[in-house]
Amino acid sequence: MSKVQILDGGMGRELKRIGAPFQQPEWSALALLEAPQYVSQAHNAFIASGADIITTNSYAVVPFHIGELRFTERGHELATLAAEIARACADHASHPVKVAGSLSPVLGSYRPDLFQLEAALRIYRVLIAAQEPFVDHWLAETQSSIAEIKAVRQALGENSKPLWVSFTLDDEPAGGEALLRSGETVTDAVAAAIELNVSAVLFNCSQPEVMSAAVRDAVAEIKRQGKDIPVGVYANAFPAQSKEAEANAELDEIRADLGPDAYLVWAQKWVELGASIIGGCCGITPDHITKLTEQLK
Repeated sequence: MSKVQILDGGMGRELKRIGAPFQQPEWSALALLEAPQYVSQAHNAFIASGADIITTNSYAVVPFHIGELRFTERGHELATLAAEIARACADHASHPVKVAGSLSPVLGSYRPDLFQLEAALRIYRVLIAAQEPFVDHWLAETQSSIAEIKAVRQALGENSKPLWVSFTLDDEPAGGEALLRSGETVTDAVAAAIELNVSAVLFNCSQPEVMSAAVRDAVAEIKRQGKDIPVGVYANAFPAQSKEAEANAELDEIRADLGPDAYLVWAQKWVELGASIIGGCCGITPDHITKLTEQLK
């Protein structure tokens, strides 16, 4: 158990919870624009809860959230600020904390149908250049398709920092099979990630109910290929996201049945199946991370 690494929780909803400026479409980027002290407060809360890894608040620093004009004028500046804040919080922590540079699905979460390679590469290159001096590794998160992680690897080029990839899953898969939101299998996605020389494979921003099958399939494929790559999970506390849902259309309610104790039960299952990186996504608070730290480390 001592080898489990603890990630932070969901930045966007934590900012909303503590009173930071927060609305659609800017989401978590609004705090960077108007009140960046809240970003520090949120990072520090997760660190105090025991997080070993915090993720930069750059997820929404993309045209999809802040608009094309604002991204062109201020994207590099805002992504730099996000990374600087995370680095400062990590460096002042009372225990060792790593900083993961968030690389989001830049053309829309849960929407592999919106993906366009050249547009994605243009945005990723801004985010990478801005964050590179401050991060310990990259975290391409909430990736809905194999094409999306290939774009991240292409945008990184010769960048030598480790790349972690995290897939978002179909919350309502037919037959219970572990699938990405694109419909591709977790097995195929993990095989593609291994081919891209990733340093960790994770699953995030999906319900806890679908994570165990994904961990099982990921661990099996990694073992089949004779690799030693850690697997991780950071689920959200949203209701199931239907395939018809429009990304960024509204604020989802947070499930009442996923308090810290309930979330821990799921996390313990993932660890039993072979996961060694555990945290939380949207709606998972510092209290959840405290519980994970107390019981998994």
